[in-house]
Amino acid sequence: MKYTDIRKYLRFYAVTDPGWTAKLSLKEQVDAALQGGVSMVQLREKTLPQAAFLHKAVELKKLTDQFNVPLIINDNLEIAVQSNAAGLHIGQSDGSITEIRQSLGPDKILGVTTQTVEQALYAEAAGADYLGVGAIFPTNTKNDAEIVSLETLSAICRAVKIPVVAIGGINEQNIPSILSYGIAGVALVSAIFAAQNITENCRKIDKLLNI
Repeated sequence: MKYTDIRKYLRFYAVTDPGWTAKLSLKEQVDAALQGGVSMVQLREKTLPQAAFLHKAVELKKLTDQFNVPLIINDNLEIAVQSNAAGLHIGQSDGSITEIRQSLGPDKILGVTTQTVEQALYAEAAGADYLGVGAIFPTNTKNDAEIVSLETLSAICRAVKIPVVAIGGINEQNIPSILSYGIAGVALVSAIFAAQNITENCRKIDKLLNI
């Protein structure tokens, strides 16, 4: 399945975190989020062995396909290719963007995390389809994340032609404060997966996303 209009899928972007899967399985959590209106899903697993990571990726790919929602793999090119995921998301330390773009192929989605205008322009030129910018607010999901100012977020959105999604500490309370900075969407972790009722909470968030 090829996703051509990437911007619309970035509107409500869920990033998984194994720390929130105590009561429900990952598949059950993602299914609940999809029912609540999530438009893109990123599978983020930093510690799983390759075989277990691939199993989860294949399982989630079947689920997200049912909702016509792209599955993006975090950091792992091999898993992205083997699972036939819609794409890959990488950070600044995950290798050459140009080489990863070549290995991934032209038809897959490539997202790159950036914190500066210079990084954003480079990623766009090297073949990124969208940018993740953050952390916009302090976050417990990634303790070493650097905070990116709203001024920088706005400058990045103005500098590039590809869509930008904001990430980092975003929740129902602060979403309205960032919608006017040029972003295509928001990426959320705990605001989705730590909720008592994921589907209900996602529906509340979806109503806030007037993008």
